[in-house]
Amino acid sequence: MKKQRIYRINSLLKEVIFEVIHESVRNPHINTFVTVTKVDTSADLHHAKVYISLIATEEEKEKVRDALETAAGFIAVHASKKVTMRYFPQLTFKIDHSADEHMRIESILNDIEDERKIRADADPSADPAE
Repeated sequence: MKKQRIYRINSLLKEVIFEVIHESVRNPHINTFVTVTKVDTSADLHHAKVYISLIATEEEKEKVRDALETAAGFIAVHASKKVTMRYFPQLTFKIDHSADEHMRIESILNDIEDERKIRADADPSADPAE
């Protein structure tokens, strides 16, 4: 039952924090392409890791993360007005690299498929499934 509660809180915080970032935060380093991908709240609800994703260079991603860390108190205050909780968690922002990893894996799989096609064209008697 407790896991279900944390899951619901994480989902709600994800939506609310995303709204606050896009509607209320006015920082030139934070662009409109920031997406909150996941929120991981501690069991006591005092701390939350907010995972963000954006399309940018690593340097730009770090600037955005730092800007969000600086605005974490502001974001928490505005988000707490939209969510009724006894304690609103202290926010920590992390960069979610899962999209980058997904793109890297997709590229590797495409390279493998291209190599398989080249080998099949070079040796037509070979079975491409092998």
